[in-house]
This record gives sequence, structure tokens and C-alpha cells, in this order.
Amino acid sequence: MNGVATSQCLKIGEVAKQFGLSVKTLRYYDERGLLTPTVQRSPSGYRLFHPTVFGRLGFIKRAQALGLSLEEIQEVLSIHDQGQLPCGMIKQYLLEKLTEIEKQIESLDILKSELTGILSGWQEQPLIEKTEQTICPNIQSP
Repeated sequence: MNGVATSQCLKIGEVAKQFGLSVKTLRYYDERGLLTPTVQRSPSGYRLFHPTVFGRLGFIKRAQALGLSLEEIQEVLSIHDQGQLPCGMIKQYLLEKLTEIEKQIESLDILKSELTGILSGWQEQPLIEKTEQTICPNIQSP
């Protein structure tokens, strides 16, 4: 944070309050290195954040909402911190997330069909010979 006066920096509680995160979350992000270029330590060891931390936190929050893991976010931020634009990497991650979601939707459609089939043939009072051999004959075959 070259050229930034300590007086412009914010304490962790101020950042947490303004951004709506817990102090614990900010500490965790800092320990993982996600906030590295925006945080410094005071002579007494307190974390001091440059106001640019809000843009970084906004990116982290948005990336998480899109399904990126903290590990993926850390890789993207590392590329950014080296002065490169990480958009290509982000696109690849998002394409992978989209593929995962499509597979989940397919699995859920199969489950939905199975549940619909079971419920369409539901018997409130199944035959006694079926109840002796199963816990619930509606979902089990004797």
C-alpha cells in the first residue's frame, strides 16, 4: 500500500461494519492472503485496511455468489496482483460451474421423475403381505 497514509486506513471493525461481514471472516480472508495488497499492520500489530479493500471484497463476494471457491478466487486474485487481467481464467471457471450445474439439473430431473412415478402409484393402505416384508412398500420392492 505504497503512498497510502495510515490515517486513510480503516480498522478491521470499520471494514466489517461498512461491508457487512464479520470480523472473523475478514481475519480469515486476510490469513488466506485474499486481502494482501489492501492490508498492512500497525506498529502495535493491528490490521489496517486501505479503502480499496471494498472493491476487493466486492469481487470476492460476487465470485462466491457465482460459485467460485475461495481457492479459485485466490488464484484469480494472484493473477490480478501480478498486474494481469484474469478474465480468461474466470471465464474458464464459470464454464466449469455451468457444466456442473447442468449435470445437477439432469440429476434432479431424473429424481423428479422418479418421485412423480412413486407418488402417482402411492397406496395409503398397501397389501398386508407387502407390509410384512418391507418398511414402506411404496418405495421398496418386497
